[in-house]
Amino acid sequence: MSEPVQAAVAGVLSTQDQALLDSWLDALWLEDGLAAPSLAAYRADLTALARWQAARAEGGARGGLLALTAQALRDFLDHRWQLGDKPSSANRRVAALRRFFRWAVREGLVTEDPSLPLQRARQAPRVPGTLSEAQVLALLQAPDTATPLGLRDRAMLELMYASGLRVTELVTLTLLQVALADGVLKVAGKGSKERLVPFGQEAAEWLSRYLTQARAEILGGQRSDDLFVTARGGAMTRQMAWVMVRRHAQTSGITVALSPHTLRHAFATHLLNHGADLRAVQLLLGHADISTTTIYTHVARERLRQLHHLHHPRA
Repeated sequence: MSEPVQAAVAGVLSTQDQALLDSWLDALWLEDGLAAPSLAAYRADLTALARWQAARAEGGARGGLLALTAQALRDFLDHRWQLGDKPSSANRRVAALRRFFRWAVREGLVTEDPSLPLQRARQAPRVPGTLSEAQVLALLQAPDTATPLGLRDRAMLELMYASGLRVTELVTLTLLQVALADGVLKVAGKGSKERLVPFGQEAAEWLSRYLTQARAEILGGQRSDDLFVTARGGAMTRQMAWVMVRRHAQTSGITVALSPHTLRHAFATHLLNHGADLRAVQLLLGHADISTTTIYTHVARERLRQLHHLHHPRA
């Protein structure tokens, strides 16, 4: 049995394919600054492809990843579709294949890119869940600010809603990234791309109260550069922040489905409803492509109807 087939049976990659993936992922990290979750997803996609190709070698297929043809890639995507891939998963695989073979062509490992003919699956528009302004107010007021942890939670919720940060961006903030007097955060977003994000006076006041009245007490004499801390002396985690949001949502009587992005969605939605420009919202959210920001436009339909009624001569 050949090495690729042995690898497929053993559930591991051939030495050649493993080295290829390692080199490609190193290039993505160094050149594009992709975050660990994105790199892990790409590795999983190409690993699945390599194992599928290795299993085909038992029936006479040639070589590893670099021997794949456009038809083989289509066959692989069809195979994954039969296994239940959703359009979003299929499109992520297509993106991974395109990036891998574009890199392989650039490095002179192949002469033609077999991923070029691949088509993206049709995908229904992704509609983010959000909260009304009244629900956000109830959520913000849920923590017991008479306690240090409640004051921390209120400051976190206020800052999330005021800035539209991703949860990961919020929990990884350090003291040096906060210009409290100027009301500005220096945020390292996806791909380690930095942006300046403003926040309002209300969030600044709660953040100031947390820093002066609660943070040191939570740390209990421990030292940390992290902005939002726990009694263990370390930073909050994404999971802890999500549990915190869900707990206060239950306290405030919010029964709609929540996600870790709920306040980020509410931030964008309410900005648009109050007349903000889509490009400005794109910059505040840190979206590289405005097409990502357009998922929020459906929630601003009422605002658009009001503008039409107000300005169109035939309204």
